Amino acid sequence: MNFEHAQTSRFVSRLTRDTLALVLAGGRGSRLRNLTDWRAKPAVPFGGKFRIIDFPLSNCINSGIRQIAVLTQYKSHSLIRHLQKGWTFLRGEFGEFVEILPAAQQREDESWYMGTADAVGQNLNILRSHNPKYILILAGDHIYKMDYGPMIAQHVEQKADMTIGCIEVPLETAKSFGVMSINEQEQIVRFAEKPAQPTPTPNNPELALASMGIYVFDAEFLYEQLKLDSQNPNSSHDFGKDLIPSLLEQHSRMIAYRFQDVQNSVPPYWRDVGTIDAFWEANMDLVTVTPNLNLYDTQWPIWTYQEQLPPAKFIFNDDDRRGMAVDAMVSGGCLISGAKVVNSLLFSNVKINSYSSLEDAVILPDVEIGRHCHLKRVVVDKGCSIPPQTVIGQDLTEDAKRFYVTEQGIVLVTPEMLGQPFHLA
Repeated sequence: MNFEHAQTSRFVSRLTRDTLALVLAGGRGSRLRNLTDWRAKPAVPFGGKFRIIDFPLSNCINSGIRQIAVLTQYKSHSLIRHLQKGWTFLRGEFGEFVEILPAAQQREDESWYMGTADAVGQNLNILRSHNPKYILILAGDHIYKMDYGPMIAQHVEQKADMTIGCIEVPLETAKSFGVMSINEQEQIVRFAEKPAQPTPTPNNPELALASMGIYVFDAEFLYEQLKLDSQNPNSSHDFGKDLIPSLLEQHSRMIAYRFQDVQNSVPPYWRDVGTIDAFWEANMDLVTVTPNLNLYDTQWPIWTYQEQLPPAKFIFNDDDRRGMAVDAMVSGGCLISGAKVVNSLLFSNVKINSYSSLEDAVILPDVEIGRHCHLKRVVVDKGCSIPPQTVIGQDLTEDAKRFYVTEQGIVLVTPEMLGQPFHLA
């Protein structure tokens, strides 16, 4: 597969040196409700100290891809600020970069990005200037760890026009994704974007083969197809809705790459945290004894920007006023003052005052929780100040009058719901 040995005992494909990665990070993610009122979905905090976009960006760096462009559009200020603070360590003099490509109306019709294919197409002059041999297109809003080298290697070996990363998902879940059918040679023969009735896999009628929104192209082939798509007045200029079906009609050679963890030989982890329930569940998984997503893997670190903060601190040890956390992740800068935290994840700079308790809680950065508060099965957005005596998660009917309550009974709390100003995160 054309690999070379890396100093970390991992293998890194040489093909990634000739690859430009494009991270599509312009989407709002409306199913995350109020969490994306003021930030794009890729900028949403995740896992105690990260942002969602840190995962595909870290995958690029760990895979040996050092030329990366991030395409932004919806409410991108916090995302751009995060990229500027945390992703400027690459060396431009060595041809390495994380470049930001905001929607800038670069065409004569002065349109914003109208679809995923249009977002790439509007930047063709910039892409050509970098002269890549291969282009890797990624969604910026999924949580996973993946080595892109083997996927690019398969693309080259199979002489594919396009390679699509895919994973098996339950049929009901597949309705939210592009679903493909393949032949014995892993060649894609059918593709449907968000079908009402997904086609099951031959081996398991309860699963479907879903697109991960990860594509590999030979650069010149992609340029040609994007130009043709831009000239089609009936196209919505989206990869899943338009470009992929068009390639199938042209009988282009499209290959499926089944996502696998080739480094650790463990079941692959990939999550679309596109709803509050999915976001809460993915964060809660991290506090279990053996989470499906290993953040402690030194062979595949997740890079991010983080403030220089003091260690988490737990104070008071009285019977009714003990600062403690059990089955929990507590980030730097947190102060647990005579409060109890159980099965919860606290982001940076969370302050919990005496006699309060948290259970099954995801608390985003810079939150302060007053005395005698009891919160259960909640997601609390950045910057909230929870007043003393507040109880959330015990009476969902009452909670729904002030906050957003999901189908699974998770309560989302934001500053606006508390009548407090939102501080851009």
